[in-house]
Amino acid sequence: MELIDIGANLTHVSFEQDFETVVNAAQEAGIGHILLTGTDLETSTAAQSMAARDSGTFSSTAGFHPHVASDATAEAMAEIEALLQQPEVVAVGETGLDFNRNYSPPDRQKEVFEQHLQLAVERNKPLFLHQRDAHEEFFKLLSRYRQDLVGGVVHCFTDSETALQDYLELDMHIGITGWICDERRGLELQQHVRLIPDDRLLIETDAPYLLPRSLRPKPKTRRNEPKHLVEVLRVVAECRQQSMAEVAAFTTANAKHLFGLK
Repeated sequence: MELIDIGANLTHVSFEQDFETVVNAAQEAGIGHILLTGTDLETSTAAQSMAARDSGTFSSTAGFHPHVASDATAEAMAEIEALLQQPEVVAVGETGLDFNRNYSPPDRQKEVFEQHLQLAVERNKPLFLHQRDAHEEFFKLLSRYRQDLVGGVVHCFTDSETALQDYLELDMHIGITGWICDERRGLELQQHVRLIPDDRLLIETDAPYLLPRSLRPKPKTRRNEPKHLVEVLRVVAECRQQSMAEVAAFTTANAKHLFGLK
């Protein structure tokens, strides 16, 4: 089985000491390609550099997570736009809205999200999207630009069935993480994942976050890694009553199509 992890934060400091070991372990587990997530200018630049050095293994995204929308100055956004002109940078983001803690003011988040939407239209690249406790405003902005966008993925989806149906009506892809492996808070997602059409489902780890709680034996640390995408695949397949090979095949094809991966 070939798998693609469409979201891993391998520029995170927790991978500095054993980056190569982590990548090798992922490849041994069948992870053929990894999208490195950019969440601000520093990580977007680092992810692009990694992907440029090894485009067979990595692609990257470039953008500002809503938590750090206040840092998205005009100068910084110009640098993000320059990164998006590089072939290994295959998506705009991580971008969106997060009203859960409002690390950046909601109005500023909306301004910066709209700037990313405009970049996605101009560069003709898909979006890597984040939404938490902000569905109404997020959906409103995304809907406004949808006809001019090539597509996108609502990454790490954990919201309601209503939100899911809204995104599917916009022909968005849906990214599922190890959240679905959580016996405490993932129960609704285990039901919702059955509603996602085969051609709209993607899987991801969001490493180093969201370590699947269903892993046995339990890992020694809480750091998630791309190799654990296999466990996300297993639980998704079980919830959808499909084989792991079947889910692996169409999620990999979906990732290649959405992000233009070879």
